[in-house]
Amino acid sequence: MLNELQEKWCSESSWDFSDLKALFLNCTLKRSPEVSHTDGLIRISQAIMEKNGVSVENLRPIDYDIATGVYPDMTEQGWEKDDWPQIYEKVEAAHILVLTSPIWLGEKSSICNQVIERLYANSHILNEHGQYAYYGRVGGALITGNEDGVKHIAMNILYSLQHLGYVIPPQADSGWLGPVGPGPSYLDPGSGGPENDFTNRNTTFMTWNLLHLARMIKDAGGLPAHGNQRSAWEAGCRFDYPNPDYR
Repeated sequence: MLNELQEKWCSESSWDFSDLKALFLNCTLKRSPEVSHTDGLIRISQAIMEKNGVSVENLRPIDYDIATGVYPDMTEQGWEKDDWPQIYEKVEAAHILVLTSPIWLGEKSSICNQVIERLYANSHILNEHGQYAYYGRVGGALITGNEDGVKHIAMNILYSLQHLGYVIPPQADSGWLGPVGPGPSYLDPGSGGPENDFTNRNTTFMTWNLLHLARMIKDAGGLPAHGNQRSAWEAGCRFDYPNPDYR
């Protein structure tokens, strides 16, 4: 799974990350146990984290019955079923969140859009310091596909995460592109995906940057709660309108 240098950096690390939790949300359109090429790239980052003692969970939102909308629990808005609240429990417990997506028509998947909308639904919740819910957590992005769009999708995902309160470290994304149009995908034989040096480098850098920043923030007790407390600012969401610009 990991190359020689990746293994070396893991074995030589003097940092303790064993109290950190990471969550990968694989926004593939394929239900388990279908092969997900995006999952192949996730596994590299996941392996680095696990070798450093991080508790990692990797799940596919497509495997869940997630309602459409921007409220924390859409059953309260008339939907018969909504599995998002149980996914949010995992998001809430994670110090690191990595959103991942395949590329379709140059854009992230519909599932990735839905996940970001549901993350937004919980963004008005306050933590114990009176800050928005995602303050003190770090985020990254991984993308795979057979057409252009890696940087465009990464920009969108990372902007969305920071807007909700996540801290984004340097080099917080990585991706792989196969031949444009029909051709092998990341895990297909002969694709060159798992061996691609550029992708492996960026995935490795992203992973270590996520780990280092999460370590720093946790050791500091979170992001300082001065000048950013929603609880100390009167203007904002009303109880009946959790997100001001919801339409």
